[in-house]
Amino acid sequence: HLVESGGGSVMGGGSLRLACTVSGYQIYRGECMGWFRQAPGKEREGVAGFLRDGSPNYADFAKGRFTAALDTGRMSLYLQMNALESGDTAMYYCAVARTHIACDSDSWRAVLNDSGVWGQGTQVTVSA
Repeated sequence: HLVESGGGSVMGGGSLRLACTVSGYQIYRGECMGWFRQAPGKEREGVAGFLRDGSPNYADFAKGRFTAALDTGRMSLYLQMNALESGDTAMYYCAVARTHIACDSDSWRAVLNDSGVWGQGTQVTVSA
Protein backbone atom coordinates (compact mmCIF):
# COMPACT_ATOMS: atom_id res chain seq x y z
CA HIS A 1 0.00 0.00 0.00
CA LEU A 2 1.57 3.30 -1.14
CA VAL A 3 0.22 6.74 -0.28
CA GLU A 4 1.55 9.92 -1.88
CA SER A 5 1.20 13.34 -0.27
CA GLY A 6 2.55 16.86 -0.59
CA GLY A 7 0.98 17.92 -3.85
CA GLY A 8 -0.72 21.25 -4.29
CA SER A 9 -0.92 24.44 -6.31
CA VAL A 10 2.08 26.73 -6.61
CA MET A 11 3.25 29.61 -8.73
CA GLY A 12 5.96 29.08 -11.30
CA GLY A 13 9.38 29.07 -9.68
CA GLY A 14 8.00 27.62 -6.47
CA SER A 15 8.80 24.37 -4.70
CA LEU A 16 6.99 21.32 -3.42
CA ARG A 17 8.14 18.23 -1.55
CA LEU A 18 6.26 15.04 -2.29
CA ALA A 19 6.29 12.06 0.03
CA CYS A 20 5.32 8.44 -0.55
CA THR A 21 4.71 6.28 2.49
CA VAL A 22 4.80 2.50 2.10
CA SER A 23 2.88 0.18 4.38
CA GLY A 24 2.40 -3.57 4.45
CA TYR A 25 5.51 -4.03 2.36
CA GLN A 26 9.19 -3.79 3.26
CA ILE A 27 11.40 -1.64 1.07
CA TYR A 28 15.17 -1.90 0.81
CA ARG A 29 17.81 0.40 -0.57
CA GLY A 30 18.91 -1.01 -3.90
CA GLU A 31 15.55 -2.28 -5.04
CA CYS A 32 13.66 -0.69 -7.87
CA MET A 33 11.47 2.26 -6.85
CA GLY A 34 10.63 5.56 -8.39
CA TRP A 35 8.47 8.53 -9.17
CA PHE A 36 6.33 9.02 -12.28
CA ARG A 37 3.93 11.67 -13.48
CA GLN A 38 1.06 11.91 -15.91
CA ALA A 39 -0.31 15.12 -17.33
CA PRO A 40 -3.79 15.30 -18.90
CA GLY A 41 -3.77 13.86 -22.39
CA LYS A 42 -0.18 12.62 -22.07
CA GLU A 43 1.42 9.29 -21.34
CA ARG A 44 2.84 8.51 -17.92
CA GLU A 45 6.55 9.32 -17.76
CA GLY A 46 9.32 8.53 -15.35
CA VAL A 47 10.64 11.34 -13.18
CA ALA A 48 13.25 9.62 -11.03
CA GLY A 49 14.14 6.00 -10.31
CA PHE A 50 16.29 4.37 -7.63
CA LEU A 51 18.93 2.05 -9.04
CA ARG A 52 20.60 -1.10 -7.69
CA ASP A 53 23.33 0.96 -6.00
CA GLY A 54 20.68 3.08 -4.25
CA SER A 55 21.36 6.20 -6.29
CA PRO A 56 18.57 8.09 -8.06
CA ASN A 57 18.43 8.38 -11.83
CA TYR A 58 16.61 11.40 -13.25
CA ALA A 59 14.73 12.19 -16.40
CA ASP A 60 16.35 15.00 -18.33
CA PHE A 61 13.60 17.46 -17.40
CA ALA A 62 14.18 16.74 -13.70
CA LYS A 63 17.95 17.11 -13.59
CA GLY A 64 19.08 20.11 -11.60
CA ARG A 65 15.57 20.87 -10.31
CA PHE A 66 14.30 17.69 -8.64
CA THR A 67 15.91 15.59 -5.93
CA ALA A 68 14.72 12.12 -5.02
CA ALA A 69 15.46 10.62 -1.64
CA LEU A 70 14.75 7.39 0.19
CA ASP A 71 14.35 6.68 3.89
CA THR A 72 13.93 2.96 4.43
CA GLY A 73 13.65 3.50 8.18
CA ARG A 74 10.55 5.59 7.63
CA MET A 75 9.46 3.40 4.71
CA SER A 76 9.22 6.52 2.59
CA LEU A 77 10.31 8.00 -0.71
CA TYR A 78 10.57 11.74 -1.28
CA LEU A 79 10.71 14.05 -4.26
CA GLN A 80 11.88 17.62 -3.71
CA MET A 81 10.85 19.76 -6.68
CA ASN A 82 12.29 23.24 -7.14
CA ALA A 83 11.98 25.85 -9.86
CA LEU A 84 8.64 24.40 -10.87
CA GLU A 85 7.26 25.24 -14.29
CA SER A 86 3.78 25.04 -15.76
CA GLY A 87 4.96 22.01 -17.71
CA ASP A 88 5.40 20.15 -14.42
CA THR A 89 1.64 20.18 -13.83
CA ALA A 90 0.60 16.54 -13.53
CA MET A 91 -0.51 13.78 -11.21
CA TYR A 92 2.58 12.37 -9.51
CA TYR A 93 2.84 8.71 -8.53
CA CYS A 94 5.33 6.60 -6.64
CA ALA A 95 5.96 2.96 -7.45
CA VAL A 96 7.85 0.08 -5.86
CA ALA A 97 8.83 -3.11 -7.64
CA ARG A 98 6.50 -5.92 -6.59
CA THR A 99 9.24 -8.53 -6.27
CA HIS A 100 12.12 -6.60 -4.62
CA ILE A 101 14.13 -6.66 -7.84
CA ALA A 102 16.83 -4.14 -8.69
CA CYS A 103 17.01 -2.07 -11.83
CA ASP A 104 19.41 0.07 -13.82
CA SER A 105 19.25 3.45 -15.50
CA ASP A 106 17.88 1.92 -18.70
CA SER A 107 15.35 -0.39 -17.06
CA TRP A 108 13.66 1.28 -14.08
CA ARG A 109 10.81 2.73 -16.11
CA ALA A 110 9.92 -0.58 -17.74
CA VAL A 111 10.37 -2.59 -14.54
CA LEU A 112 8.04 -0.35 -12.55
CA ASN A 113 5.49 0.01 -15.33
CA ASP A 114 5.36 -3.77 -15.79
CA SER A 115 5.64 -5.00 -12.20
CA GLY A 116 5.25 -2.11 -9.79
CA VAL A 117 2.95 -1.47 -6.88
CA TRP A 118 1.52 2.03 -7.30
CA GLY A 119 0.01 4.72 -5.15
CA GLN A 120 -3.10 6.67 -6.07
CA GLY A 121 -1.16 9.83 -6.90
CA THR A 122 -0.96 13.41 -5.71
CA GLN A 123 -1.82 16.38 -7.92
CA VAL A 124 0.73 19.09 -8.65
CA THR A 125 -0.49 22.24 -10.36
CA VAL A 126 1.91 25.00 -11.36
CA SER A 127 0.53 28.30 -12.58
CA ALA A 128 2.53 30.68 -14.72
